[in-house]
Amino acid sequence: MYVENSVIPTNEQLKTLADESATGPIYMLNLLKFKEKAEYPDGRETNLTGHEAYRIYGIEVLAHLTKVGGKAIFYGDVSQLLLGTVEELWDEVAIAMYPTRQAMLQMIMDPDYLASAVHREAGLAGQLNIETIVPGT
Repeated sequence: MYVENSVIPTNEQLKTLADESATGPIYMLNLLKFKEKAEYPDGRETNLTGHEAYRIYGIEVLAHLTKVGGKAIFYGDVSQLLLGTVEELWDEVAIAMYPTRQAMLQMIMDPDYLASAVHREAGLAGQLNIETIVPGT
């Protein structure tokens, strides 16, 4: 199995969020890998670690989730791998609920969200976002 962390979704991945045939809530599993030192896209100087920069984003994203009817479900540090093999573990796991795929797309296109997302980009070395749904919804 090939695994590649990323920070920005591909155009094809963004198109799936716009799929209006999908209905019902989605639960986004986020596997997060942080940079050792935050690197802001605008080149600003910072003493923040990647985790600290992402934490700023994490606090701000709660309001963005609420704005589109979503909510944070869970987050926690990855402590160990008990089954399988990967070259390197992720640092943290988070789960967010969105009422629909379109709600997530609406959130990530909002200018207020984009202002918060600079902290996400500064802090993340990469991540995997895995969409999950409750069967029958």
